[in-house]
Amino acid sequence: MFSQYFGNYLLNRGLIRPDQLTDALEYQRSMRLKLGVIAVNAGYMTPAQVEEIHNMQKKVDKRFGELAVEKGYITEQQLEEMLATQKQGHLMLGQALVDRGHLTIEQLQEALENYKKEYGMSSRQFNVVGKDDSLQIEQIFRDHGEALLGKLYSDYVTLLIKNLIRFVDDNPIVEINQFRSDITAQWFVSQEIYGKINMFTAIACDRDVFVKFAAKFAQEDITEPDELAQASVGEFLNLHNGIFLVNMSNNGVELEMNPQQVEQNRTLANPGKAYVVTCHMTWGRFDMILV
Repeated sequence: MFSQYFGNYLLNRGLIRPDQLTDALEYQRSMRLKLGVIAVNAGYMTPAQVEEIHNMQKKVDKRFGELAVEKGYITEQQLEEMLATQKQGHLMLGQALVDRGHLTIEQLQEALENYKKEYGMSSRQFNVVGKDDSLQIEQIFRDHGEALLGKLYSDYVTLLIKNLIRFVDDNPIVEINQFRSDITAQWFVSQEIYGKINMFTAIACDRDVFVKFAAKFAQEDITEPDELAQASVGEFLNLHNGIFLVNMSNNGVELEMNPQQVEQNRTLANPGKAYVVTCHMTWGRFDMILV
């Protein structure tokens, strides 16, 4: 996540071009191995066990390594070794930009210092985010997110970030805005949550992003907004909200949800108090609407 936040900062300051950011992110991603791949290569787990853990993550809000240890597939020591291997193969975005010739080391150092000053980050926070320590990144987001959204929506968006990384793309940037006017989208996937708390959630995007989102989540070659694409994006929202409901239940709040709805050319008018969480991905952007 730091890669995308810092990348957006560099773009806004005119220090790099969009094509250079995309190039560096792709280069960075190619250097990072998923834990499942590392586990199989090390002989700790079979491909079937890795797939089982991935499927479990669609039901509970837990990390791959945590679930693998719980199932007895790997030990705590093996997990530590795998995490060390993963970090060694993960380049910070700044290093990737230097390696690809888009920034000099001096430009990178100056940009990092300015970024830290402008965003008022403590040295501890900056070091944590720079190392992509996901546990502490989530806590930092919660600290700032609760000030913007309140605890309920902050928990929802924190989980959204994690699920996007787990199931769709590992480099999201999340931008939060209050929703004050009508919004129209070519494709609109919505789902209502109800009970002690009522929420309306929706993914809104254009045709191209809808198709790419579907292909990423389904891991299929999807090129049209057909039934498979609609089912795929709908299932992501349903999966995400389902895990959110499990988390809420664990905290003593029982909720239910209606089936997801997929619509074209939908306008959401006068929503009242609502938020638009704009998710910038390497392949496009979509809005998560929370009412």
